[in-house]
Amino acid sequence: MTRPVHGGNLAWAATLAGCPAAAILDFSASISPLGPPESALDAIRSHLSSLTAYPDPDYGELRAALGEALNVDPDWILPGNGSAELLTWAALDLSKLEATYLVTPAFGDYSRALLAFGARVLDCPLDLKSLEAGTGNGLVTDDLSVSNRSFVSPALSLPVPLVDADRGLLLNNPHNPTGLLFGREAIRPYLEHQPLVVVDEAFMDFLPPSERPSLIDAVEEFPNLVILRSLTKFYSLPGLRMGCAIGHPDILGRWQLQRDPWPVNTLAAAAAAAVVRDTVFEQQTWDWLPVARQELFEGLANLPGLRPFPGAANFLLVESSISVSLIQKSLLERHRILIRDCLSFPELGDRFFRVAVRARADNLRLIAGLKEVISQLTVDS
Repeated sequence: MTRPVHGGNLAWAATLAGCPAAAILDFSASISPLGPPESALDAIRSHLSSLTAYPDPDYGELRAALGEALNVDPDWILPGNGSAELLTWAALDLSKLEATYLVTPAFGDYSRALLAFGARVLDCPLDLKSLEAGTGNGLVTDDLSVSNRSFVSPALSLPVPLVDADRGLLLNNPHNPTGLLFGREAIRPYLEHQPLVVVDEAFMDFLPPSERPSLIDAVEEFPNLVILRSLTKFYSLPGLRMGCAIGHPDILGRWQLQRDPWPVNTLAAAAAAAVVRDTVFEQQTWDWLPVARQELFEGLANLPGLRPFPGAANFLLVESSISVSLIQKSLLERHRILIRDCLSFPELGDRFFRVAVRARADNLRLIAGLKEVISQLTVDS
């Protein structure tokens, strides 16, 4: 079976581990362990009778719920079959420009979508060595103690040329796979120079509203700005495929004409409308994540040969002095635990891995498994 380029491939992991897929403890996909919320399940159950009818192609109720949650006019919102579907249409628009700047390492689907339309991609690499020291490129690696939840410094910069040219910009914030966060001040200058800026905020929900450097409130000021949001990670609904784009109605209207007429199924639309109003679940997540992330960070930092990066999302990037392919294989065979290797990120390769933040018992199981595997691999070498 071919090595996956995304996290969450439990069929591949189960083959290596020699066990059912349900027996795998998955740290490779950055999905919240707190959900799905009961509000989503209730909405799905109450809309089962609607399966005999087509969804509303305008998704009026869903856009109204998203508009209320995001404080945006519903006309500036386009629901999608996951943010991945909306990325496809963003990539089509970017491919019409002279080139697109891409901050790397980057989520693999960015290159896939851009290259599918023949876009010219200009990689803009982060200085990972500087990030370890908390300097360089204006990225933030503040102390992530539970009492210090501020991730954004006053002045940030991107490793991207700031020039007047027919070039777009695609980046995600918080950044995947480093988990680092760009401030609004880092991105705003590009809105004044580039014809199209697409910001994927798939993990932004994991920060409380007071700590988010989101640019959603800037879309009306800058018609060249499009924000992508995912509803699957925060609400633990990856199987439903639900996301949305926030941008100028002219852009979103063009995307609507280019795509399938009913990209979001009835149950996904109902669940999404329910969860974005679930303030209790949101607060539970914001209370849980900083504590769990800090404990996981400290546990990883205390293991020999591992260097975790502080991050603002629900995952941590970890540098390893030992081959990650060997660690991953041993973890699966010995402990039925799956971590996300970074082989699909050319800048990272076999010396980095990424792990989701899960429930405390799961995190402790991961740390114990890593400790045993690293010890054995060190002896074997």
